[in-house]
Amino acid sequence: MQIVVQIFLVLAVVILSLALMRGGSNARHLAIRRIMLVLFACVAALSIFFPRLLSQLAGVFGIGRGTDLVLYGLIVSFLVFMATTYQRFRHMETTMTKLSRRIALDETNRTQSPAMAAGVMAAEVGPPNLGQAEAAAE
Repeated sequence: MQIVVQIFLVLAVVILSLALMRGGSNARHLAIRRIMLVLFACVAALSIFFPRLLSQLAGVFGIGRGTDLVLYGLIVSFLVFMATTYQRFRHMETTMTKLSRRIALDETNRTQSPAMAAGVMAAEVGPPNLGQAEAAAE
């Protein structure tokens, strides 16, 4: 029975890690995190008031003690925390890179002389459009 619990825990770690690393900080992931937090609070309160219940639940899963069940839960929670922190850090790093590039481009345009900046802008836009009367005359 213990091997079944171990396989289940490994699958839970893999599935939760993939699910949390896959998406961004959208409403769905925020809702999942809030549900997990409420679930954790309920289980923590029940285990404080009824410690034998936690030991019995551990026995159902084939785990010797309730403290071992808590340890396994903490390991899974820590891995989920690591995955979400990595994802948040990666997103923040991408945002900072884009912001740095934008600032560098803005600083380059600001440090150029106005005539040079106008020339660069004119080259990007293309030749000025001739009016219809001037185009007809040519």
